[in-house]
Amino acid sequence: MQLGNFSVSLAVKDIAASRAFYEKLGLRATGGDQSQGWLILQNDTATIGLFQGMFEKNILTFNPGWDRAGATLPTFQDVRAIQATLKARGLTLAAEADADSAGPASLMLIDPDGNPILVDQHVPKPK
Repeated sequence: MQLGNFSVSLAVKDIAASRAFYEKLGLRATGGDQSQGWLILQNDTATIGLFQGMFEKNILTFNPGWDRAGATLPTFQDVRAIQATLKARGLTLAAEADADSAGPASLMLIDPDGNPILVDQHVPKPK
């Protein structure tokens, strides 16, 4: 299964303080809008999203169709195909993508420890 680019989405209380902290660890802002309450930070090997006021828990995030720089991959497994595979494997989804849709879509499941896992596809279904 091709889940796509991986990042950790952190639910932060103070985005400016969190940004300053992670920048001291060597990450740098590569996307987002701090005034809107979200930033993407990266270093050579890690991607962290900072989200203030958008969700309650930290989330493991996969983005089918994207490489690490957020560029669309020439081929990838669509989130609806990933969803079908997960369901066929007996996993229960907390939120599902519309199987009949073709554009960006997402699904969510919860791991055994209560950690949300988001599979969030921002690009159209591959042809």
